[in-house]
Order: sequence, then structure tokens, then C-alpha cells
Amino acid sequence: MAKPLLSALNGVRQNRVPFWYMRQAGRYLPEYRELRKQAGDFLDLCYSPKLAVEVSLQPLRRYDMDGVILFSDILVVPHALGIGLRYAEGEGPLLEALDRGDSLPQYEPDKFLSKLSPIFETLKGIVTDAPAEATVIGFAGAPWTVATYMVEGGSSRDFAKTKLWAFQDPESFQQLIDLLVDTTSDYLMAQIAAGADTVQIFDSWAGVLPETALRCWSLAPISEIARRVRRKYPDVPIIGFPRGAGIAYSQFAPEADISALSLDSSVPLDWAADTLQPDSALQGNLDPQYLVCGGAKMLEEAERILAALSGGPFVFNLGHGIVPYTPPEHVAALSEFIHSWKA
Repeated sequence: MAKPLLSALNGVRQNRVPFWYMRQAGRYLPEYRELRKQAGDFLDLCYSPKLAVEVSLQPLRRYDMDGVILFSDILVVPHALGIGLRYAEGEGPLLEALDRGDSLPQYEPDKFLSKLSPIFETLKGIVTDAPAEATVIGFAGAPWTVATYMVEGGSSRDFAKTKLWAFQDPESFQQLIDLLVDTTSDYLMAQIAAGADTVQIFDSWAGVLPETALRCWSLAPISEIARRVRRKYPDVPIIGFPRGAGIAYSQFAPEADISALSLDSSVPLDWAADTLQPDSALQGNLDPQYLVCGGAKMLEEAERILAALSGGPFVFNLGHGIVPYTPPEHVAALSEFIHSWKA
């Protein structure tokens, strides 16, 4: 059976625009909150295939999207390398911070992938249980974004520690990036082997980098990961999401050899259609706060995005993930609107 979202990512314009939403499974859904209570810790939920499959499929049942994304977290990669990680309520992820001068974790591929085997079991379960026409989406964090969490010890407002390391001692910082290129490439290829139809590379903090640093620490690592994945799986589309990259978005599709660009909400639609869409499929880019708003304003903005980008290969999505306080009925209204929309 044809998969509309997968076809769009491969550059084929669809008569009906396919869609999925970043962070479509999560705390805004009451059924997720109920299941989370059973799992206890967030990491336990990520590493429990039966529960993670159920969480992944919950939004698909509600909203009939064209894609189902693996329920997991970008920080399972450093966790599998032996970095301490916990999730504190109201604080987000907390990691054992890595300082410049510390020894980097030793990468042993078999041991690393073995620790992540529950994630691959989840993907296999999703493939078994999802509708045949749904595209199964795997993902990983880009090296720059994952490195910021490893160095800062969690979220950050200014990324000062990571930037200072990268700017003052680029050679040793490159070693950290190289480690994350190795692990992320292997992780994504294992996801594809487990059944993912496509993979997305999230560089959520690409936009905090100045021009030359963005090329070095965001574009170059993503390019290398894409090269390795394509070498083994040439027919699997890769989605790049260099959030906040601005006009540097135009460098990613041709230079990183990715199939689709996921746009953050700041990207002008006309520019994207004229500059980016001739070279790659596009995905995006409704501001998640419109989903919180709901009503006519949400649908007007969705209409504007659909009208601007549906002339080429396009997947409707958000400019970032659904926020926890989003009313589920607003997601339902948007989904119904996209299903019925015609150019």
C-alpha cells in the first residue's frame, strides 16, 4: 500500500497534503498521562517497548495522521554511552556534565546498540501495529544539540559552556562531535533496520550558532551522518531540522544530501517555496502556540501554510513540538481541516 507521507518525502507532490506533528505523543493527551503513571520514570517509559509502542500509536488513533514517530528521546544516545541521565519534574533532563579536559566516553558499537535494543523493539512493534499506509518515523538528535546537553548538564539559555569549548578548543570539541557522529549514524541505521521508513535529525539548537560555527558544528556533522546512512540505505529519505538556521536552511538540502527540510515557524513561506522547495521536500511549520489558541486564527494560519507550500512535495507539520498545555480538541480540529483541505 502507498504511503503518502513517504512519497512526499521522496519528492512526489500529493493530491492530499500528508501530515504528522512533532511531539504528537505526550503530556497533552490524557491517555498518555494515564499510561505514564504505570511506567513511573520517563526513561523507564522510553525503554519499555510495550508501553512505548502504545504511546507512539495513541495520537494516530485519535487524529489519523499519515506518520507515526517513535516515542523516545534524543538523550538516549549519551545515556547509552554511560552518561548519567535523569528527568526531574519541572526541570527537564539532567545529565552528568562533561567538562573540557574530561575523557570522552569509550564507544563500543555492540555494547552501545545493545543498550538501545528496547528502542529497536519499540520500532518493530510500531511497524506491526500501525496501519499499513502510515509512515514510521525514527529520529535522533544532531551532534551539536546533543553535545549542548552533555556539556551544559541539561537545558541552557545561552549555551556558554558549549560555545566556549567549541570556540576556544575546536580540536577537542571536534572529538566530541566525531563521537556523536559515529553513535548517531549507527543508531539511525539500526532504527531503519528495525523498520523505520524515514528518519529525522533534530538540530533543535542550530540557531544559536553564528555562521561559520553553524557550518562546522551543525551542517558538517549532519552531512556526514546523512552520507553514512545513505551509503547503507540509499532509498530511505532523511529529514533535516536545523531549527533557527534562517537563510542557512538553503545550504542543508544540497550540501547535507537530505531529502526533506523541516522548517521552524520563523521561515518565510514564499522564500521557502522559491528557494528551498525546488531542491527538497518541505515539512512544517505552524507555530505550536496556534494549536493552543485553536479556532479561526489557527485555521487561517494553517490555510496560509498549505496554500504556500502545497504546490510542491510537502508534509504539514509544526515549527516545533506540541506543548503540554495544548487542548486535544484543537489538534483534532486542525487534523480534520488538513484532511479536508483542497488547493
